[in-house]
Amino acid sequence: QVQLVESGGGLVQPGGSLRLSCAASGRTLDGFAMGWFRQAPGMEREIAAIIMWDDRTTYFADSLKGRSSISRDNAKNIVTLQMNNLKPEDTAVYYCAVSSRFPPDEADVAFWGQGTQVTVSS
Repeated sequence: QVQLVESGGGLVQPGGSLRLSCAASGRTLDGFAMGWFRQAPGMEREIAAIIMWDDRTTYFADSLKGRSSISRDNAKNIVTLQMNNLKPEDTAVYYCAVSSRFPPDEADVAFWGQGTQVTVSS
């Protein structure tokens, strides 16, 4: 079994930055996409950012393009999402996700983290 442990969420002011990390344990995940979904209050869950096993091919939510980056360390099975110039609209629960499809739908996600809260407010 695979378990995902998330860290880095919290409260930041608009324009600030956060770095989310997710560490997978249980087995290697070669060939799997890894990254983050997010769900704002009253909204549907959506992809925030996903990265392929090659640590190069990425997919970002339109609102995060240009102000976010994502990377992974396959030796450690860790994926990291750096978000800059945060906006109140980024407030959501962020869920680490692992999938064999890229980009994944929710139904394609094989493993989910418990979620970490990101709040952007002055």
